[in-house]
Amino acid sequence: MTKRVALVSCVKSKQLRSARAADLYTSPLFLGFRAYAEAVADEWFILSAKHGLLAPGDVVAPYEKTLNKAGVAERRRWAERVQEQLLEVLTPGSDVVILAGQRYREHLVPFLRELGHSVAIPLEGLQMGQQLQWLNAWRTLGGRDRRRRNRDL
Repeated sequence: MTKRVALVSCVKSKQLRSARAADLYTSPLFLGFRAYAEAVADEWFILSAKHGLLAPGDVVAPYEKTLNKAGVAERRRWAERVQEQLLEVLTPGSDVVILAGQRYREHLVPFLRELGHSVAIPLEGLQMGQQLQWLNAWRTLGGRDRRRRNRDL
């Protein structure tokens, strides 16, 4: 069976003290991303603007950094760092689900596809409020066991 890995974007809302990465981010959008990732993927990671790729159990302090205001060169450097980290955690042919905005995925999607990974972006084209609505509807429809029912997302 192909391994499915989810990549979830960090968000601005965070706890005020150090915490496991899975628990550091507190916005409803992140909580929706997390629930979806945990339901559909075998493993998931957080795309942190400051730290690159974080495992859910990594303990980190709160920070203020986003790629949304970063220039192209800075975003490219960030993506190169994350690409190196992804090489350490992805197995050949993994399916990758990305729950992140364009600036977080712009240099990652081509890289992943070049390596032969399939890439799904289920919330592509949706604004933040629409993403939250989609995730809430998904949960309402029993999203917790979706991994077993729908291998193709």
